[in-house]
Amino acid sequence: MLSKKSQYAFKALSYLVEKRNDGPVLISEIAEHKKIPLKFLENILLQLRKADILDSKKGKGGGYFFREKPEDVSLSRIIRLVNGPIALLPCVSLNFYEKCDDCTEDHCGLHDVLIEVRDASLNILDRKTIMDRVD
Repeated sequence: MLSKKSQYAFKALSYLVEKRNDGPVLISEIAEHKKIPLKFLENILLQLRKADILDSKKGKGGGYFFREKPEDVSLSRIIRLVNGPIALLPCVSLNFYEKCDDCTEDHCGLHDVLIEVRDASLNILDRKTIMDRVD
């Protein structure tokens, strides 16, 4: 399940796509128009800036804007950055692999099914971009 943080990230990024030709967008404007708590949004945008997806400008005419082209930013990248693993179990995660805490088998009955679920999800999320979400 997508966290509220991921949902807010997608809302904010969609708004930035809509306003991309207007220059940098103030965080307060994004928060107001997308009904996102300001402190929560600050944290999200900072993460996206540290990942070089967004950039920001201070002072008059400042705000947030895309550093990367929105059509190059996959939904899977945003989910992993903000939400963490896409896989439903840590033992099938590509980027956040961990052996399951209570696993007593090398290969449980869920493993193969959840690899299929992960791969099907990634097949979609890797191909879809922030731009697709707006268009």
